[in-house]
Amino acid sequence: MAEVRNLLLTGASRGIGHATVKRFGAAGWRVLTCSRQPFDPRCPWPGGEENHIQVDLADPNSTIAALGSIREKIGGRLDALVNNAGVSPKGPGGARLGTLDTDLRVWGQVFHVNFFAPVILARGLQAELAAAGGAVVNVTSIAGSRVHPFAGAAYATSKAALAALTREMAHDFGPLGVRVNAIAPGEVDTAILSPGTERIVETLPMRRLGRPAEVADAIFFLCSPEASYITGAEIHINGGQHV
Repeated sequence: MAEVRNLLLTGASRGIGHATVKRFGAAGWRVLTCSRQPFDPRCPWPGGEENHIQVDLADPNSTIAALGSIREKIGGRLDALVNNAGVSPKGPGGARLGTLDTDLRVWGQVFHVNFFAPVILARGLQAELAAAGGAVVNVTSIAGSRVHPFAGAAYATSKAALAALTREMAHDFGPLGVRVNAIAPGEVDTAILSPGTERIVETLPMRRLGRPAEVADAIFFLCSPEASYITGAEIHINGGQHV
């Protein structure tokens, strides 16, 4: 009987994260989720509550403290770590927050969730990732490479930093037998789309929004044996928005 593989996923409760749980679960993986909130019993996957770790990724002390609970649950092997959690604060009425009007504390919160939490988790679980010959996938964004009409400056720069971190991690984790890649979604059909997104869609080569399941499929591929010689890559999943 094949050994059950473990995935640790941040930001599982909606959108891309929700689709990722379902994709890995359908393939027989055990999915451990991290969230600031307790497990929501409405989430339709088996074993969800006992495989949930409550942690505030905006607080580095909370993230570091959660490593012990995570290690207890995974039992020495972590086949995949997907850093999907991200925050993108808005101004009054959903306005974009630029470099001139983003409070310094907001910058700190965004970077703790979007950038520092992936560092803490990957470094803290390096032995478990190495034991499994595992993979790390960081979820960046189209906003990390260009000014976006809705994503704010703190979000965009944190995602650009996460892309650079992916390269650094690929270099450092490679000798441990651990691959590290990133996916950069564009406009994906989730509950957090901003008003006006339809104007962006009109300019995309594929003329449609992405589906969360399409992003989850790419994440699954990068964590699979089929991607065994891919590391340090950032895959654009945006219907051609980057071209």
